[in-house]
Amino acid sequence: MRQHMPELLDTYRALCALAGGGDLASRLLSLYRPPPYITGCSQAVLARSDVTVLARNYDYPPELCEGTILYTNWNGRGVIAMSDCLWGVLDGINDSGLAVSLAFGGRKVVGEGFGAPIILRYILEFCDTVPEAAAVLARVPTHMAYNITVADASGRYVTAMIAPDQRASIRRVPVATNHQKKIEWYAHALASETLIRERQLSILVDDESTTEERLVSAFFSPPLFRHDYRRGLGTVYTAVYRPRAGHAQYHWPGMWLKLSFTDFPEQHLTVRYGARGLNAG
Repeated sequence: MRQHMPELLDTYRALCALAGGGDLASRLLSLYRPPPYITGCSQAVLARSDVTVLARNYDYPPELCEGTILYTNWNGRGVIAMSDCLWGVLDGINDSGLAVSLAFGGRKVVGEGFGAPIILRYILEFCDTVPEAAAVLARVPTHMAYNITVADASGRYVTAMIAPDQRASIRRVPVATNHQKKIEWYAHALASETLIRERQLSILVDDESTTEERLVSAFFSPPLFRHDYRRGLGTVYTAVYRPRAGHAQYHWPGMWLKLSFTDFPEQHLTVRYGARGLNAG
């Protein structure tokens, strides 16, 4: 961390101390070379002259999702994010209007590097714009293949395809699912329907008549919304970030939350998942 994300060291040390300061806690919180894991996920940016929105579905075993939306102000920077590994970020937004989201890259390769949630935390803590975030994604090593989509308040966006065995591919692409350029892991691609979901999102964002409401509503229905909880590929939540407004929304069927840096009430929600759908209350 000192070599690749030095600005994050003070926060990391403070959290390690709060966790007891032991070796195990320090290793866990570093997210360096964590165990490999597989997710689904679909994400897309809609950038119009009057609106920019980053929307995503997070597909994962519900029992393994921490389910904590965390508002922090650790480095003079407000961050609202769906957390992972206690302080890592699955998706989120900062008070400069930078929004990020991760998806599994669909490859089996594992190597030296950090878990993407800590890289996304670093980006939200210390970056203001897409070019700054892209520079981080190009240089910080990752332990697995991930697709990271980033959007900012100026309407800029990129998707970075990162992996431990190759240089990051960072392009102005508004859509990402669970493969990188070509399919390498065919069984996962078929099970997760990554190509079908990518096609659906591409059609939507390429259509000039697509509105913010149309894009977001597409995440509530198949093929983007998935009910395959038995295989750990069901949709856990939908997140919608609006960089210009500084708003974050989280959706479950029948319930949603709208949060901001000036309106973030602490609360508890109960969501019940099942093969036939899910209920929230």
